[in-house]
Amino acid sequence: MTVGPDDGVAGGGSPGYRGTGGSPGHSLAASGRAQMRVSTMDRDHAVDLLARAFAEGRLSQDEHGARLNRAMAAMTFAELDAVVADLPGSGAPAPPKTNQMAIASFVCGVGQVALGPLVTIPAIVCGHVGRRQIRRTGESGAGMALAGMILGYAGAAVVVLAILTIVFVFLALAHGG
Repeated sequence: MTVGPDDGVAGGGSPGYRGTGGSPGHSLAASGRAQMRVSTMDRDHAVDLLARAFAEGRLSQDEHGARLNRAMAAMTFAELDAVVADLPGSGAPAPPKTNQMAIASFVCGVGQVALGPLVTIPAIVCGHVGRRQIRRTGESGAGMALAGMILGYAGAAVVVLAILTIVFVFLALAHGG
């Protein structure tokens, strides 16, 4: 189940409840959220799923009441998921979003072709910050951040080699001529 600050809602707001629904490849143990405690908002979203299922005739009144009690008593995502796993709308979690710093790092790294060394340092810094954020939040984009860092370091190496070449040429001309 995924419930996070940016899941499914632009600009923050209520992310919604998304259970794993027992979908192949999306087990609760794999998601790491099975034993995480649920919030009142998570319970409310599960209750909304139950109400919709009852209105559509998917649940009898007795089953709706029993599941409603279990949803309100749920303390962890595993307990809450068990209540709504077989209902539409509790499908597999959305894929993680791509880290914005990783995107910036990659764009800056590629942008060196047009802008030269102006974006070399931002490519490196954004890449490091992005990778740290990715490790902490679980977002995607680690490869993009790494590529941006590599391009940034390669650009920095080209700048250093160009400066050294210019210095050696001037020294050779000054002493040789």
